[in-house]
Amino acid sequence: MAVILNIETSTNVCSAALTAEGMVLCHREDFSGQNHAALLSGFIKACLDRANELEMKLDAVAVSMGPGSYTGLRIGLSEAKGLAFALDVPLIGVDTLELLAVTAMFEHDIDPEALLVPMIDARRMEVFTGVFNMALERVRPEGPVILDADSFSDVIQAGNKLVIMGNGSDKAVGVLPMPAVTQIPDIVPLAQNMLALAERDFINRKFIDLAYSVPNYLKEFQATMPKKMI
Repeated sequence: MAVILNIETSTNVCSAALTAEGMVLCHREDFSGQNHAALLSGFIKACLDRANELEMKLDAVAVSMGPGSYTGLRIGLSEAKGLAFALDVPLIGVDTLELLAVTAMFEHDIDPEALLVPMIDARRMEVFTGVFNMALERVRPEGPVILDADSFSDVIQAGNKLVIMGNGSDKAVGVLPMPAVTQIPDIVPLAQNMLALAERDFINRKFIDLAYSVPNYLKEFQATMPKKMI
């Protein structure tokens, strides 16, 4: 199995992990907020130091590509590109929604007939989301969705049960029709949980371009004017 450095910065959680042979060899996480720029380099160094201790050579770098925080995604991808270029190893891009779905599958006993609906907060009542079956096949394309009672009526009316997770799922509770929708709380995207997806893409030689790859924002960034100082 490949030795992979995994980087995840799509939400307010910043993390990095060294994985190989289906195992997590080193991981670092910070849940305190938007400290990615200050902490990520140190997390990466800790993982690389562990690889050196184990006399392991890095085979690839994997990075969470979003959707999620514009700033966080840019920081993560920039660090990943620089490291992959410097070490002359391929770069793997992991879909953050797929990562949330995999994390829920690994950590909870879910009805195999249910559909997985990861949600990342996009402010107000909007979320970045998609719909996956248990084989991680996309049942509905990813995109921004403004939550209301009919947001997933097409898949619910087809008789499907939905399992929602991610930091955008809290606002869906009480809006989407229960009991057709069940929430798994406290699922966050972490670098150590990228292991299976990153190894899958490494085996399939599914790499992204070092020069031209960009985060999967799902919608254009809209800057806001700062309030006037009085």
